[in-house]
Amino acid sequence: MKEKILEVRDIKKYFPIKGGFLQKTVANVKAVDGVSFDVLRGETIGLVGESGCGKSTLGRTIVRLYEPTEGEIIFNGKDISGFKGQELKQLRKQMQLIFQDPYSSLNPRMNVSTIVGEAMLAHGIVKKGPEFQQRVTEVVEMCGLSAYHINRYPHQFSGGQRQRIGIARALALNPEFVVCDEPVSALDVSIQSQVLNLMMDLQEKMGLSYLFISHDLSVVKHISDRIGVMYLGSLVEMADKTDLYLSPMHPYTRALLSAIPVADPTKLKKMEPIIGEIPSNVNTPLGCKFHTRCPYAKDICKEIVPPTKEVTPRHLVACHFAGEI
Repeated sequence: MKEKILEVRDIKKYFPIKGGFLQKTVANVKAVDGVSFDVLRGETIGLVGESGCGKSTLGRTIVRLYEPTEGEIIFNGKDISGFKGQELKQLRKQMQLIFQDPYSSLNPRMNVSTIVGEAMLAHGIVKKGPEFQQRVTEVVEMCGLSAYHINRYPHQFSGGQRQRIGIARALALNPEFVVCDEPVSALDVSIQSQVLNLMMDLQEKMGLSYLFISHDLSVVKHISDRIGVMYLGSLVEMADKTDLYLSPMHPYTRALLSAIPVADPTKLKKMEPIIGEIPSNVNTPLGCKFHTRCPYAKDICKEIVPPTKEVTPRHLVACHFAGEI
């Protein structure tokens, strides 16, 4: 059994809503509402769910771009949820983030050398000069670009090349853990597979652990070892990818998987549409958050929050009737 590189324990991230003359907190947007899971060293955890379910907020809270409201984030045995100042700066060497949009995440006034090498200079890994240029060139070439690209600017690159620059920037400090926030969603389908294969090669070469966030279930299946499904700020199911795709146990997961297009018309699946609209994450439903849209909901679902159960080995489900429906 591999060791755990990351343990997320009941993490919450609420954004306050201010109102009134004194601008007091009148309510909270519950973006992430009590999520727990582990990441093993060298593993890729996929995270899927509808837009607005809290995937990206969770990823940014884990790498401490957001301050967690409650809970623990244990990285390499240390609780980093309260890190500040110099401790947080040192953490940046070990945890990095690949952003979703390769067009807005790169500074248009910086060339590739500055974008990729900025963090190395800030952390004192190298100094300006031949060593700096050599290190930047190595990282850029490792990510599928050429040495002559380091003096060019973002507007001179295609979307796929820009995302490679973003990946190079994230890996420049030689981190152990990377949060990938929908890194291929803004790219053409033909380019997506190239970037995904690059990320998998780099993972093997550098021993990286990934939290891969996406709304594309096919992409997540390709790259992940285990997959977690989020709904309205909570994790409703997590399992090995094969187990999840062959034997989904939560009604929400089944509905998501039934919506994946099938190329072969002889193998069409029965659609399980999700009724109604996603509830507000300010006034979340009592009991199971999915009960307002679930075709199997009963009275207990409206009153009691379902515990997360291990129905089969490594297959966790938050549903009162997991394994029965």
